[in-house]
Amino acid sequence: MKHGISLLPDCRPERRSATEYYEDVLAMATLADEAGMHYVKMTEHYLGNYGGYSPSPLTFLAAVAARTSRIRLMTGCVLPAFHHPIQLAAHAAMVDVLSHGRLDVGFARAWLPYEFAALGVPMDTSRDRFEKTIRAVLRLWTEDKVTEECEYFSYSDATSLPAVVQRPHPPVWGAAIVTPQSFEWLARQGMGLLVSPSLLQRDLQYTKKLIRIYLDTFEEAHQGTGRVPQVAVSMPLYVAATDAEARAVAIPHLLEYNNVTIEAADAWTHVTSTSYPGYESMRERLSAVTEESLRAGACAVVGSPETAVDTIRAVAEYLHADVCLWNIDYGGQPRETMARSMRLFVDEVLPHVTG
Repeated sequence: MKHGISLLPDCRPERRSATEYYEDVLAMATLADEAGMHYVKMTEHYLGNYGGYSPSPLTFLAAVAARTSRIRLMTGCVLPAFHHPIQLAAHAAMVDVLSHGRLDVGFARAWLPYEFAALGVPMDTSRDRFEKTIRAVLRLWTEDKVTEECEYFSYSDATSLPAVVQRPHPPVWGAAIVTPQSFEWLARQGMGLLVSPSLLQRDLQYTKKLIRIYLDTFEEAHQGTGRVPQVAVSMPLYVAATDAEARAVAIPHLLEYNNVTIEAADAWTHVTSTSYPGYESMRERLSAVTEESLRAGACAVVGSPETAVDTIRAVAEYLHADVCLWNIDYGGQPRETMARSMRLFVDEVLPHVTG
């Protein structure tokens, strides 16, 4: 099992500046690299407190590449619906070159109505744009003189530069949340799966069923090819000397993260889309996360080193995780808080859950 850190800024500017946030998480990425962890992942979003400090994960990962030597750099994720494939292929290839072949590219469909509205992209086209843009990017990484013609982009004889270092191309992943079709499509394309379970433990069984759809579809589609599925699970992490101390620190930050997510989900209040069935009730689902529900048990690893080891082993087995990507920046927490947890994780947890 491999491990990494997963970053999704949820900072309110009045509480933490972008400069502070970037310096703090770059320091955590350096610590993860020194500890021999496998990945640092950053997510793309725009405008709001939910992810708004990371409009360009590739830019952030280029900064990580300059400070590290081993850790792999993962977009988790870039949003193809908002990019032309020539730009996306070239920008990603540049980071692959700068990092000497350490880039993994994760793609996601995007889910926030205000991002689609601001960028002038119809939400109902998101799945089609997602699939066609990914296929176009893969062609640009692996072929010369590429020609594409569709309703979203058109070009002929395009040879993307710089060329990617990794052959045939960087590892590709796709994010899926609640739609079985997304899990099936990623499996048929042979892509790795990125999944972030709800904070509510009651939802974990459904996440397990969706992962099983991915695994079964992958086996059906690629049997005999030698290709293997890859499941990466992102969850919040906080390790302290005792369970009580870990909960006391983590729960307020988890609630703040959930509050910021609820504020983003408010954009669905008067919006529906055929591409996002059920998303109009997302705010209601998120509102079920309370301090009481978190204390009773959350889809997070919060506790002493001993508790963390036991929880990680159980979660990884239950969700068939090949990679665990630990969300360490939730709730806009400062460097000191992240660093205390990370050091305990690296020293007293990681040696028991790697391999």
